[in-house]
Amino acid sequence: MAAVMEPEPEPVLKLTPEQGSAAKFAGLQTTAVKVHFDAEKRLVCAEYPGVVRDPLKMLETLGGEEGVSRIYADPSRRLELHFRPKDPYCHPVCGNRFPSTNMLLRVKRKKKKIRAGAPPKEGECEEEIKYEMEILGIIGTTYKFQGMSDFQFLAMHNASAGSQMSMYDKVILRKPEHKEFFDQELPLYIPPPIFSRVDNPVDYFYRPEVQHREGYQPPKLSNENLIGLGRARRPHNAIFVNFDDAEVPSQPLEAAVLNWSKFNTQAADRKVEEELKGIFAIRPVWSRNAVKSNINVHPEKLKLLLPFVAYYMLTGPWRSLWVRFGYDPRKDPKAKIYQVLDFRLRCSTKHGYMPSDMPVKAKRSTFNYSLPITISKPVPQVVRIQDLTKAPKILSFPHRRMLTLSGYKLKESVYIFREDTLPPYRQMFYQLCDLDVDSLKKIIHRNNGKETTCNERDGWCLPKTSDDLRDRMSNMIKEVCRKNRAASTCLRKKPSVTQEKEEHESAEEEEEDEEEEYAPSEGSENEMETEILDYI
Repeated sequence: MAAVMEPEPEPVLKLTPEQGSAAKFAGLQTTAVKVHFDAEKRLVCAEYPGVVRDPLKMLETLGGEEGVSRIYADPSRRLELHFRPKDPYCHPVCGNRFPSTNMLLRVKRKKKKIRAGAPPKEGECEEEIKYEMEILGIIGTTYKFQGMSDFQFLAMHNASAGSQMSMYDKVILRKPEHKEFFDQELPLYIPPPIFSRVDNPVDYFYRPEVQHREGYQPPKLSNENLIGLGRARRPHNAIFVNFDDAEVPSQPLEAAVLNWSKFNTQAADRKVEEELKGIFAIRPVWSRNAVKSNINVHPEKLKLLLPFVAYYMLTGPWRSLWVRFGYDPRKDPKAKIYQVLDFRLRCSTKHGYMPSDMPVKAKRSTFNYSLPITISKPVPQVVRIQDLTKAPKILSFPHRRMLTLSGYKLKESVYIFREDTLPPYRQMFYQLCDLDVDSLKKIIHRNNGKETTCNERDGWCLPKTSDDLRDRMSNMIKEVCRKNRAASTCLRKKPSVTQEKEEHESAEEEEEDEEEEYAPSEGSENEMETEILDYI
């Protein structure tokens, strides 16, 4: 394994006086020598956890030269060692990658016997020993296997006599087989990709038994097969309302008022409370992301403040939205514009892109899970309410790019849809009033003045209004993707060096202004998902 580096002057290695004196102390007769080596020759070291008798077999357990080169090219991957490389059920031992500044030194010890008949001189030995040193290269990267091996699974079957019978020949397809091979009766050997998510021993702190408050009653379950809740309700004290409920609450719970009063101790907190009440007075229904885009408040404090001002709709056309106390959108046809639209990016060749080249990355991916073969990524730290007053102005959120310069405020793109922009996530919960496109507004207001009944699926809108909106929005996003693809193709064709620099500079300036609108998202946490889990 060698990586090409910039050429440097040929270095020379000399023994220092300290090294020479140390060698003399050990009883060795030393002299200063010059050792020349090639600084361009870079090596990779793997500290193999075993006795190597056959280098080729050892390299096969690491995936061969191609496998090692592929892992070395990706700094986020760990080196995998399969002790049974031909066994598909073998779980690897993983080696961590470390930078190093070592050298690979080859030392040759040569003996030269003195001719017979010639007595050795005083102070000389019968054999003349000579050492030759050669530096083969510089080791810049070292893989160390510091963890334990994962649990192993063998495809074995217990025979009737109690003996073990190997099933590899019946399970693994080694050559083209006839239909009878696939029709044979076999147990399913589908082990998980890993048994243990960590390869180093850790202390496991078992959670103590939940101590509920006095007077707590466990929730009634509608199905005997359901498992009861293992903990008490979170102390945010939000009021949940279903579409079928007869009445809506007119004031918050006393516990919610008390809970907010404990932390409403500063002038900034009282100012945020007044701002939240003000926006609910103008618009009675809000999504949490819309609130976070209009008010600069810490997310943890917002969890306490929202139940103090509004109640939460669980079902119906206003599901996952916060509604001002005393306001019932089911009785007001004007509440049509506050209904929620669950919009998701469609993926197919019909819509111009496949899963591999979707313009917006997924919120979660199977490649992002913390498997032992990848380096664990840092997780966000837990924020306590008691520390909010000491918190910095902006924390390190995973979706930092969605934050504006106004502290905790989010950008408008997380709740407003515009024609020439891409949504930040693959699934969005828009309110109809936040669809800032004239053609979409015409679809919403087709039955203005003719609203008669409010149903759970379409609310005050005409039937299939949501389907029409999704179709129109998908076509708009398809058109944006086509324009972006054409623009990127044109940028690849650069006629001259001078024009290339000018276009590059102008592209950088435009990218700073339009990055948030056109660049794919980082696949970070989707804040538009329902926040019901914060309150139960």
